[in-house]
Amino acid sequence: MLADDDLTFVKRFILVSGSLKELADAYGVSYPTLRLRLDRLIEKIKILDSQKIEDRYERLLRAEFAVGKLDAVTFKRLLTTYKEEKKGTQ
Repeated sequence: MLADDDLTFVKRFILVSGSLKELADAYGVSYPTLRLRLDRLIEKIKILDSQKIEDRYERLLRAEFAVGKLDAVTFKRLLTTYKEEKKGTQ
């Protein structure tokens, strides 16, 4: 599920007819900054919609990593630990 700020971003993107330049101006950021946010949101949506990742926790971790909320080291540590714990309980 997308966070409220992600949904607001998508709504604003639609309202400016997909103009990244206008949206960057509305947010008061540069075009590259806005483009990065859009790219991260696209990756997050791909992960959340992925049928290959059946585990909800793993999907959440991957989505948080995709949008930059987790660094690579933390992401790998959390995912590895989770998979080890899950494997041990089966």
